[in-house]
Amino acid sequence: MTDDPRATGRREFLKAAGLLAAAAACGPAADRAPAHGAGGQPAAATPPRAGFDEALLASLGATVLPASLGAGGQRAAIAAFVAWCDGYEPVAEEMHGYGYADVRYLPPDPVPAWRAQLDGLNVLAERVHHARFTSLELAQRQAIIALALRDSTGEGMPSPLGAGHIAVALLAHWSASPEAWNRALGVVVSPETCRPLADALRKPLPVARA
Repeated sequence: MTDDPRATGRREFLKAAGLLAAAAACGPAADRAPAHGAGGQPAAATPPRAGFDEALLASLGATVLPASLGAGGQRAAIAAFVAWCDGYEPVAEEMHGYGYADVRYLPPDPVPAWRAQLDGLNVLAERVHHARFTSLELAQRQAIIALALRDSTGEGMPSPLGAGHIAVALLAHWSASPEAWNRALGVVVSPETCRPLADALRKPLPVARA
C-alpha cells in the first residue's frame, strides 16, 4: 500500500524540525550574529569594525560591570562584548520562533550609535569636570553615566540589541552570559551551552568563589 503523500510530507517536515531544534539548542542566541550566510554557506570572515576607544570602553566597563568580577573578569566581559559587536550581522533573518510564521529580521547595526555615545561620555565629563572620563573617580564616572541616561525609559534589563545606550548594552550583554547566570544562581548551569546527557540528572556544582 502506497503512503499518503501528505502524510509522508508531514513526517519529513517533523524530522527536519527535530533536527533544527537540536541544532538550535547548542547554537547562539537569536540576537547574535548567524554563523552562516545566505544559502547555508559559511559567512565570510570580516575584520573587526567596532572601533571603540579602548581606554574609554575599559573605564565604562569598570564603572557598570560588577566589581566582584575583578579587573580580569571585566576585561574578559568587555572583550566578549566587542567580539559580539564585530560578529553582528545587521538586518539578518532571524530563526523562526515558535508561534509565528512571518519572516523577521534583526535590527540595523547599533555599533555606530554606541561608539558615538561612548565618545559622548568623554565630552560630558569634560563639560562637567573639565577632565577626561578615564581620569575620573568611580563615583564621578557613575554620575556622568546617570546623567547620560537620565532620559532613558524602560524597566528591567533589556537584551543588548534593545539597549538604548552603550552603558546598558555592555551590562546587558554580560548579564545574558552563562557566567552571569552561574553567579546569580550560585551553581554552574551554564545556559546556552551544550552539556552531556549524563550530566542531566546530576546536581549542579557550586560556583567557586574567589
